[in-house]
Amino acid sequence: MDAADHKHPNYVAVWGGLFVLTVIEVAAVYMRIPRHLLVLALLLLAAWKALLVALYFMHLRFEPKRLALVALAPLPLGIILVVAVLQEFAKR
Repeated sequence: MDAADHKHPNYVAVWGGLFVLTVIEVAAVYMRIPRHLLVLALLLLAAWKALLVALYFMHLRFEPKRLALVALAPLPLGIILVVAVLQEFAKR
């Protein structure tokens, strides 16, 4: 798919989705749920928001699949670092 072949995404809808996810994150902090579940929920919501930003605002959704592989290559390192930090957090 050529860059000129795709429609422009509805940026307002994407922004609305990011706003809703942010409201959910703020609400989750004020709910009385166990701390480890809260951290997991916030990490998942943050990953979802990062995916929306990468796909639409960075236009990765409209790029060739091999470019998506380049963008996803550092993901395992990020997961390893997050797990390491969470294990340090769990020791306290």
